[in-house]
Amino acid sequence: MFRIDRLYRRYAHDITIALEAIMANKLKSILTALGIIFGVAAVISMLAIGNGAQQEILEQMKLVGVNNIIVNSIFEAPDTENSDTENGNKQKQKFSPGLTLSDLNAIKEVIPSVEHISPEISLNSYIQYKGVRMQAKILGVNNDYFNLFNLPLEEGTFFNSYQEDHGVPVCVIGANIKTKFFSTENPIGKYIKFGNVWLKVIGVLSKSNVKVTGFENSGINVYNDNVYVPAKNILLRYQNRALVNTKKLGQSFTFRIGFAFFGGSTQSQAPKNYHQLDRIILQVKETEDITSTTEILSRMLKRRHADVNDFEITVPELLLKQQQRTKDIFNIVLGAIASISLIVGGIGIMNIMFASVMERIKEIGTRLAIGAKKADIVAQFLSESVLISVSGGLIGVILGVILSKLITHFAGILTIVSFSSIVIAFGVSAAVGIIFGLSPAKKAAEKDPIESLRYE
Repeated sequence: MFRIDRLYRRYAHDITIALEAIMANKLKSILTALGIIFGVAAVISMLAIGNGAQQEILEQMKLVGVNNIIVNSIFEAPDTENSDTENGNKQKQKFSPGLTLSDLNAIKEVIPSVEHISPEISLNSYIQYKGVRMQAKILGVNNDYFNLFNLPLEEGTFFNSYQEDHGVPVCVIGANIKTKFFSTENPIGKYIKFGNVWLKVIGVLSKSNVKVTGFENSGINVYNDNVYVPAKNILLRYQNRALVNTKKLGQSFTFRIGFAFFGGSTQSQAPKNYHQLDRIILQVKETEDITSTTEILSRMLKRRHADVNDFEITVPELLLKQQQRTKDIFNIVLGAIASISLIVGGIGIMNIMFASVMERIKEIGTRLAIGAKKADIVAQFLSESVLISVSGGLIGVILGVILSKLITHFAGILTIVSFSSIVIAFGVSAAVGIIFGLSPAKKAAEKDPIESLRYE
């Protein structure tokens, strides 16, 4: 027990001498610690950006739906004449009915891996309620749509089977619609006017705060601003493009569908949207089924559409995973660059400690002459480097957290400072002090006390 107490007091004395040396050379110590400070701050802020990016990707994956496959319609004018460059004959393009409810029903019946499936028909117009007017999008869907995209209700109910089958004019509204029109009253049971049709509000979706960019064309919507109605309600009361007589597409005409006016003629090359549905969204039961289901779906729709490529199949989850891999690589590069700062800081500590050894040769000789052991000299100089790196690490952690908050505030980039990133950065800074301080400490301990006392 006495031996342990003696050792404790001995090494505590060595650390005290190291601390006095640091305080006696404050400016030099601060300049030495700058590399560690900025290195730790850079590592923490870069890891925070990486964690934020990963969190955004995970939230976006929830929003686009796990295991979802989206079939988007492509507008092509059917029954148009194309010239055959090989034989000079003119051939008519094969007629395709486009994406229809019959496609959706066939997919549901034929492909066993499909768990949920929903149509989507979109229209843009204005919502009106008590003199207030707002531009919004109406989506014709079924109840599976809310399961596909993980959209929970804040209040009210989803559509029932009767409302879906008969196209009853009811709707579920997004959170922003509620805020705009019903900030002081309960929207359930109230009627809003979209276009020329009055819709009864039966449900309100919970607000989604996830930002999704780059996937709007793949079926990802701003859910807070939408109005959702049964798909058959759109087809009955707004528009049903499948009912357009395709024979008239080759003639000069102007007709009205819903709220949009379409004009065309034999001279116009502008494609007409002849699809009954804008897209079909389906969800497979297992992730392993995505590839095989996509292949079967492609062959099936191509056959039903007479080999006309008027649809496009995308898997948003795979796109997000590709984006995640790209961000991971980018974050690794940023982390590696930030880690170089720590190494540079460690080299700076080693250089300063070597210089300190040369400056304090007489001090080392005096300590050795009055009974200090080599272990005491090692402990003294190693303590100096560790104290500099640890204090630099602590300041760097604080600076890194502040920097992360500033990045979020000014750049709008989500940053998440995790406890593990702080531990890693601080642990590395302490390790740098030990590793790069060990060599100068050993060199100081190996000095001959007689030569050290004679040194000028």
